[in-house]
Parts: sequence; structure tokens; C-alpha cells
Amino acid sequence: MTEDVHRICPRYHSAIELIGARWTGAILVALMEGNDRYGQIKAAVPGLSDTMLADRLRTLEDEGIVERRVVASTPVRVSYHLTDKGRDLEQVVEAVRSWSHRWIPVPGEEPVTR
Repeated sequence: MTEDVHRICPRYHSAIELIGARWTGAILVALMEGNDRYGQIKAAVPGLSDTMLADRLRTLEDEGIVERRVVASTPVRVSYHLTDKGRDLEQVVEAVRSWSHRWIPVPGEEPVTR
């Protein structure tokens, strides 16, 4: 019976867990749309707490998806940028966005029947 089971690829599973973590997709979209400062990212994602944003940015940085840049000035300027690895996710994010526009209703509106 187990020979009929097609196991999920562990690479795929890891990737989905990484980019599918709560808030991560929205943070990626904010970065892709040019929001590179902490405050801009937070403002672009309603409901996102400081703790969660800091945690998600740290994870994305650890995974090599986001680069944190610090400019020694007064005050210190910190910005976040997608790496090549992060920019490679743009097609994935756009595919999910396209799918959501087709199938996910806007909160408070009638569901779309397809």
C-alpha cells in the first residue's frame, strides 16, 4: 500500500514552510514593491506587530532572502533589500497574487463563483 504514496519533496516542504509562514508573503510583497525601511514595511502590512516583523526579517535574512544594510550616519539608517535569491521569488509571489485575485474574495464582499 505504501508504494502508492507519493511523498512530498522535502525541499518543496521546506520552501513552503518558509515563504508560507504567517506575514512572510506580505513582507516579501512590501519589499518587492520598494518598501525598504522597517517603518515602510510595517505600514504596508496592516496588523503586523514590531515583534513579528523583526522575527520574520531575521528569518529571511538568515535564509539569504533579505539583506539588511546599515549606513553609519546620524541617525543610523537601516534598510532591507531582496537578495538574488529573494528576487527569484517574484514569479512565485505573482502567481499566488494572481490566483488570489481569481479565487479569494475580498473580506466583506460576496464570494466569486467560478
